[in-house]
Formats: sequence, structure tokens, C-alpha cells
Amino acid sequence: MGAGVERIIYSDACVAEGAAWLATQDVRMAEALSLVGPLPLRRKSDGFDQLLNAIVGQQVSVASANAIWGRLVAAGMDDAGRVAATSAEELRALGLSQQKARYAKALANAGIDFAALCDAPTDEVIQTLTAVTGIGVWTAEVYAMFSLGRADVFAPGDLALQEGARILFDLPDRPKDKALREMAQAWSPWRSVAARLLWAYYAHHKTREGIR
Repeated sequence: MGAGVERIIYSDACVAEGAAWLATQDVRMAEALSLVGPLPLRRKSDGFDQLLNAIVGQQVSVASANAIWGRLVAAGMDDAGRVAATSAEELRALGLSQQKARYAKALANAGIDFAALCDAPTDEVIQTLTAVTGIGVWTAEVYAMFSLGRADVFAPGDLALQEGARILFDLPDRPKDKALREMAQAWSPWRSVAARLLWAYYAHHKTREGIR
């Protein structure tokens, strides 16, 4: 871990440590943890392919995203150099929409030093990624959370996190991005674990009662 970078989540033990800390800070978090049990690690690899995969998954079903991603990988299009050298028309033939083909080309040509991002401050990671057409704040935050393992990142624009917070904290309405970002300050330095907990709690509640 580079100098100045906040804590990195490497293992289940890191997640468990964060969850235990959250439970001591907030009785609602403790209640949620008692319902959902141990939280998942959810670490992913980092690099071009992870961000391209995220672009592929935007606004389509999981099944569709998986099918398209499979075709891209089979064609070697999980490599930035290959995508940069491939026309948008060829990418569209593999299943990408015109817009996503443009996003894929933008990412491939962005010249991002993914190794350097591993040691960069999270704010810099978010700024670097969102400068690329097609990558929004949510995608950048989730990349920092799961591909870089940052322990103190949240994604308040995520609808499941918003709904999970509404249910857990008995809020009259689903908190919007800004309000949830402010709520999440109380969960620092373990906001990434708080996100895992809220996602798990939302899934538990949805399975048990359904979401209207």
C-alpha cells in the first residue's frame, strides 16, 4: 500500500473488523449485522477489463451483460490495445450499443495508468475515472471499493443502498445521493463495509418481505 493511501481491504478478516466497528457505533448497524451474518469480501481484480465490464453492464439485464461480455472476451476485447485498434462498428457487431462502443473506445484511448491508481488517493481515482466518457461517479466509486479494496468509499447514488438505508433507519423517504453521502460520514473509516452491510440488509429484506 502506497504512502498516504487509506486502509485497503484484503481479506474477510478486514471486512469483519469493519463490521464489528460499525456495530459498536450504531445500534441499527448492529441489528442489521445480526440479521445478515458475515459480510462478503467482494474483492475483484483491477484494470481496464473491470471498467469495460461495468460499462457493458449499464442499463441491461445481468443475462444480457454476461452474454455480451462473453463475446467481447472471446474476441480479445478485454484488452485496451485491442479495443483501441477496433472500429466502433466491429464492437457493435459484438453486441455493444453505439453509445457503449463509443464509451469503450474512450476508455481504451484514455491512457489510464491502472497500476498507479492502486496507490493514488481515492479522490484522485474518482477524478481520473470520471474524466472518461461513459464512466460516472457510481462506477468509479464501486471500482475503488471492490477493485482497489478501499475501505472508506461509499456509493450513495446506488438505489439499493438508498433503499436499504431507508428501511434500516426507518426514514420517511429514500435518501437521495447528497443526503446519503452525508449520512455515510458517520461510518468512516469503514464506509465500504457499511455499503456491504446495507446491500446485504436490502437483499435480506427484499427476500423476506419484498419491496413495494
